[in-house]
Amino acid sequence: MLTVLISATLMSGCEKFLDINPQYTQDAENFFESPEDYERALIGAYDLLQSSFLNVWIGEIASDNSIAGGESVTDTEGLHEIDNMSHDAVNQELRNIFRWNYAGITRANYILENKDNIDFEGKDAILAQARFLRAYYYFQLVKYFGDVPLVVDRRLGSAKVREIPRTPAADVYAQIEIDLRSAADVLDWASMEKGRITKGAALSLLGKVLLYQENFTDASTVLDRVIQEGPYQLFDSFPSLFFVENENSSESVFSVEYTGAEGGSYECLICLEGNAAPGFHGIRQYNGPVYGDGNSYNMPTQDLYDAFEEGDIRREATLLDIDAFIAGLPNPSGITYAKGAGGHTGYYNNKYIKRQGEIGLPDNDLTSPVNYRVIRYADVLLMAAEAFNRRSNPDDGKALTYLNDVRDRVDMVPLSASGSELTELIWKERRLELSGEGHRFFDLVRTRKAVEEIEGFQEEKHELFPIPQIEIDLAGGNWKQNNNY
Repeated sequence: MLTVLISATLMSGCEKFLDINPQYTQDAENFFESPEDYERALIGAYDLLQSSFLNVWIGEIASDNSIAGGESVTDTEGLHEIDNMSHDAVNQELRNIFRWNYAGITRANYILENKDNIDFEGKDAILAQARFLRAYYYFQLVKYFGDVPLVVDRRLGSAKVREIPRTPAADVYAQIEIDLRSAADVLDWASMEKGRITKGAALSLLGKVLLYQENFTDASTVLDRVIQEGPYQLFDSFPSLFFVENENSSESVFSVEYTGAEGGSYECLICLEGNAAPGFHGIRQYNGPVYGDGNSYNMPTQDLYDAFEEGDIRREATLLDIDAFIAGLPNPSGITYAKGAGGHTGYYNNKYIKRQGEIGLPDNDLTSPVNYRVIRYADVLLMAAEAFNRRSNPDDGKALTYLNDVRDRVDMVPLSASGSELTELIWKERRLELSGEGHRFFDLVRTRKAVEEIEGFQEEKHELFPIPQIEIDLAGGNWKQNNNY
């Protein structure tokens, strides 16, 4: 795949982001000759964030939160394999994760390889954003696949690709930390342009990366800085938090910006400018108010519904109980929908779902303008709570404060606990607060709870996904596959 990235991803696919006028007068070796060239290349590096809809799917479907759903068990078969824990090294969705994130890394590396070509005002901010994006894409790869080839600030010829080994995950994490700290040192807390990376985004992702490595002391310090110094606060209304009208609110730390103004096709989901998740999550053949019809993927489970306490408004805001919703309407007999043969639970992901008034251009299943909230302030508070609780010198008082801040927003009674009991409460709160957003599987893996909660999960195997076999073949067969695949 790295071979393909050199020649294909930089100047093809989403060509509009590196469009050169007049065409054919520049190539990769003489592109960076003006500030505008760096800016266009940076937009190209941002563009691979479009793949974030896969995080929502796999992070939920691989867990106890959702089933794959869809038209049939062979419709997007890779998701059904992941749902059943029967996935192997031939899986299109996992290959997309691998190649799309490396495409993003290649575009960021292309900028950083040429960082010294010219000097201009604002270059430091462009390079900081490129470093953040590279760190984000590598974080996706390392949490999915573990050891992955680490390439920094350079492109590779086809002969060199076969010489690159898989880099130990610890070394990949070390580079991620370097990039995020460097980005945080340069960027401001606020950006004049929505969707751009900020200091808060860099520090929050750094805190998450430290948490995944169980470096709780440093994680608590970094995340507390976001809480104490950052401009963030919890949005007042959880039920409307995920509406388009409330995007980029005070709770938004890092979001992927989507638009419904440009169409696309099923043949190239990474080419979309809209968010594919809401349409795929939509109600199949639905005819009624409030929502739009869709493809009934990523359907929440009864287990998730039952995890919420009575009176927790997050349950209805997170899970649409379709039959209860229809029964409560004035004319329920006139409202219809269909059940997909890929599985039906009766629940839909109400955070990322097609709603009337939030529908893009045809094919509107693919062009939702709903942003993906990668990191919300509530996530920061819960990560900080866990870090303070689990560090070597715990501060359970501060951990409780941050945990109860999240619960207070939705009028849930405050909790009181300490030690391992508090740890369990924080983990449970993460599920309730963040379900439907793509975090659950990775939370279960890093907290070593996956074998208890996920049917079919095998220890020392399913903590990581397999390296796609085609990537191993492209690397000359030199990469060892992950354990037990």
